[in-house]
Amino acid sequence: MTEVFEPLWSLSGQDDPYPIYERLRAGGPIVGAGVEWVTTDYAVCNAILRDRRFGVRAAGDPGPSSEDTSGNSFDLGFLEREPPDHTRLRRLAAPAFRPKMMTGYAERIAEFTRDLITGIERRAVTEPDRPFDLIADFAAPLPIGVITTLMGIPDADVDRLSRHGTVVGSALSGIDGPAEAAALAAANAELRELFSELIPLRKAHPGDDVISYLVAASPDGITPYELLTTARLLLIAGFETTVNLIGNGIGALLDHPAQWELLGAEPERAAAAVEEVLRYAPPVQNTSRIAHEPVTVAGVDLPADSWVMLILAAGNRDPGVFDDPAVFDITRPRQAENLAFSSGIHYCLGAPLARLEAQVAFAELATRLPKLRRPVPTGLPEDTPSWRSSRVIRGYAKFPLLAS
Repeated sequence: MTEVFEPLWSLSGQDDPYPIYERLRAGGPIVGAGVEWVTTDYAVCNAILRDRRFGVRAAGDPGPSSEDTSGNSFDLGFLEREPPDHTRLRRLAAPAFRPKMMTGYAERIAEFTRDLITGIERRAVTEPDRPFDLIADFAAPLPIGVITTLMGIPDADVDRLSRHGTVVGSALSGIDGPAEAAALAAANAELRELFSELIPLRKAHPGDDVISYLVAASPDGITPYELLTTARLLLIAGFETTVNLIGNGIGALLDHPAQWELLGAEPERAAAAVEEVLRYAPPVQNTSRIAHEPVTVAGVDLPADSWVMLILAAGNRDPGVFDDPAVFDITRPRQAENLAFSSGIHYCLGAPLARLEAQVAFAELATRLPKLRRPVPTGLPEDTPSWRSSRVIRGYAKFPLLAS
């Protein structure tokens, strides 16, 4: 392991990673040695994500074809596949997440959002001094309720699915001990059981949902395992990023009271607020690519099979691309597409849905709960926010707030 990576490996979820990103940026657009490299540069991140000489797996590695039940991995479906398998599997799911479909989803999202806020308002009346948890009471139930409805998953257990998402997100940083392996194996088993029952049911009795569409659209060439992992990926990806996008966004807005007040007065700025949150505090901090052949990047010669960690969150604060990048400003003029949802062929399929959910959430929270605020720190657990334990996914594990 090269020493340049040590500050990254030492990060915990509770640490602010941005000072470390800036120290790495000072080393140049791409730093490292041998077959291990890291970049904080927007242009380099964007170029590698779009360069077909880089991939998500070593050349010739097709990825798993059956489930690993050890708890040491979680198959992310087409996110971990190269073309042509990636292209074939992504094409099956793409129609359900095209921007034109968002019009049909918008009212469901608004309905879920209003119901959740109504519950928070009612509790604020009866228990005005008791914080609610933004994550457990709003940021998780909203996208989980939306994606399970869209996928036709009956009687979804929001708390359990939220825990599964947290386990999977943490595992992206690597498995740290037997307890995490056991938790991942349990999440794998429960999700596999869920879809092993639901997929045959939708084959026999199709409905107006994503699983029914996948089953109907699946060609004879797709394997049962591919169908299972595609459905599971859409479920986890359909809420995991949005939970953290909402939490990070409300945190940034409340930390900048003038921005919060502006959004409350002008909720039509919600879409711009979402883009600024994605730039300033993206849920996905980094991803990696491997060079399938020798490649020269930013004047640096990378051997074949070199792994490059792309710190997307640092690219989003590249001073060569964004003015005053460390400043949070929902009125920021659009200067470049942020990298929060990646780029190239692996650009996040669910990005339009996540954007819409966050846009509705920010606008409704700012207008209906304008007095939303952090409790005065007391040191008590119920008043203290905490961050998730992950270097890849950055977001709150708990975020207590007062609504009145």
